[in-house]
Amino acid sequence: MIKLAMLSLLALTVPAAAQNVPASFSERFAAHAPLAQRSTAPTLKSAITVTGDVVRIGDLVENAGDVANIAIFRAPNLGETGRVSVGRIIDALLPHELFKLDTRGLTDVAVTRASTIISPKDIEARIAQSLAGRQRSADPSNLTLTFDTDARPIHVEPGTDLRLLRMAYDPRNGRFEVLFERTDTRTPLRITGTYAETFVAAVLARPLAAGEIVRATDITIVRRPKSEFIANIINSADQAIGLAARRAMRPGDLLRQTDLSKPETIARNDNVSITYQVPGITLTLRGKALEGGSIGDSINVLNVLSKRTVQGTIAGPGHVVVTATTLLNTTAPAPRLAAQTNGRPTTQPPASAE
Repeated sequence: MIKLAMLSLLALTVPAAAQNVPASFSERFAAHAPLAQRSTAPTLKSAITVTGDVVRIGDLVENAGDVANIAIFRAPNLGETGRVSVGRIIDALLPHELFKLDTRGLTDVAVTRASTIISPKDIEARIAQSLAGRQRSADPSNLTLTFDTDARPIHVEPGTDLRLLRMAYDPRNGRFEVLFERTDTRTPLRITGTYAETFVAAVLARPLAAGEIVRATDITIVRRPKSEFIANIINSADQAIGLAARRAMRPGDLLRQTDLSKPETIARNDNVSITYQVPGITLTLRGKALEGGSIGDSINVLNVLSKRTVQGTIAGPGHVVVTATTLLNTTAPAPRLAAQTNGRPTTQPPASAE
């Protein structure tokens, strides 16, 4: 929340000539006729934004003339807004011979001091970048920082910045201390805390039974300490959604690729329909799956009529397709070369199927 700050009048030295002010306002005005003859009268502004730690007459008054650059108030703190009454403004202008001010019926003027905001996230990124550069093996995006005190936005003068002055850290316990130099002031900014190298991982948000399908709401993406890293970690929800759990799993468990598989469309010992597809002929028979699999997988199935085992492709729930190519590969052995006769090889006919 923007804090309201009252503006304080600068201790300015009043010129000796201004001390002998005529008794009436008309006499004051008459003494400065050239100023009154200007075609455009000085006009008070309703709200202003200033840069720097003082408010000048030209900031508050349009057409202030030669006195525009004279400072009369201290500005609020960086990024804050204060209000000053019109009465105080008039009192501050009188010693500088600025008369016939058009106040436009205002009662006060809002004064905001401009600033550049450096967010806590930006400060954290700068520290992580510096830590990673000193350790070389670390990736800045994998460093998680915890500050000893709550980080707040830092306001600096426009066009200025924070510059890293000094950094100390201990890789054994993760403690760090950073000193930033503010280029707009001599007061340094000290930040302390801890850091840890982490990795992104997908964890379960609820229990999963073996064979249960993973949904988007079942997964939470977290950062874990590097010490917990294991092979085949899943680090995005897209890698897990739609797959089935190979075993029962608990909330908080890290998901690995080996924990999940494509959901079974056909399970072992399921009754299936076997469709034989050969050029010009389609034949459907009853069968039994000898192994489970998902759509697109090749599995062995038993033709319950012929008691023969064939290999087919799962086309959908309870449906296996056996093509002419599959039949040729599973039932017709390749021809074998016989001994040479008269210098030329001959082939033996394939053995007949029993």
